[in-house]
Amino acid sequence: MKVMQKIWDSAKKDLKTIILPEGEEERTIIAAGKINDNSLANLVLIGNEEKITTKAKEVMANIQGVTIIDPETSDKTAVYAKELYELRKHKGVTEEKALKIVKDPIYFGTVMVKVGDADGMVSGAIHTTGDLLRPGLQIVKTTPGTSIVSGTFIMQVPNCEYGDNGLLFFADCAVNPNPTAEQLATIAISTAETAKKLCQVEPRVAMLSFSTMGSASHEFVDKVRKATEIAKELRPDLQIDGELQLDASIVPEVAQLKAPNSNVAGKANVLVFPDLQAGNIGYKLVQRFAKAEAIGPVCQGFAKPINDLSRGCSADDIVNVVAITAVQAQ
Repeated sequence: MKVMQKIWDSAKKDLKTIILPEGEEERTIIAAGKINDNSLANLVLIGNEEKITTKAKEVMANIQGVTIIDPETSDKTAVYAKELYELRKHKGVTEEKALKIVKDPIYFGTVMVKVGDADGMVSGAIHTTGDLLRPGLQIVKTTPGTSIVSGTFIMQVPNCEYGDNGLLFFADCAVNPNPTAEQLATIAISTAETAKKLCQVEPRVAMLSFSTMGSASHEFVDKVRKATEIAKELRPDLQIDGELQLDASIVPEVAQLKAPNSNVAGKANVLVFPDLQAGNIGYKLVQRFAKAEAIGPVCQGFAKPINDLSRGCSADDIVNVVAITAVQAQ
């Protein structure tokens, strides 16, 4: 079974309320119809009700039963503005300014998630990653004990014996350009948790480098080595090892030669890259050369699930990210 089918099945078992703040956008409305038809989540579309319903008829999207909220007219706007004021007054946000800010659909949706009126949010079809992450970090904040938000890609590689029959997780490929050792450890732990929660796999985490177990000496290697030590200390229950070269991480024969005493080498299914350049290049190489399905990026580390979309996303991409967000919220 493909990984997204598993995630869809999980989403259907315990419906969560997911916000789409770009409610007037055409792809979002088409996706809302598909989500509604497949019972993947209880949806909230944010925007002008007349515009949304008119567009839904034009694109033949079934949004019957979907909640539509307009921040300009909602009786919740003043309530959420008060919540935002309390959260941000130490940063100089006045009550008047909070009321203005919360009418922005992304801020409205983020506060809605914060106060528990929804379980998660998906945005990014017409907004940048920064537009989404900024209010997320200001309002929802990170999970206790997690210092940063990061992004993982679920890679489904056809006809592949590596990982879990071609299923691997790559991180961080989306958010942190040059993580510290401490941040890299957090990324490793977060990605292991994502692998368990979304795909029910037992994570085996490889901390990637151009060195395997001391074969090279460099400050870049030192960072990965330190990150591995921190991650192991924080979560001794997880299988995490490094530093490991890519081939030593996933190829059993190479692992036997380079890291024979490792419990991860040769069978890793979570690959933690040392920086964003390596991660972004790595996932795109696998996506193009191996014709892999790259699902994500899945944001991890928020106290409640908030996920980003590519501005080039399709309606089907939105459907899948909503399903992922719903499972994260379970």
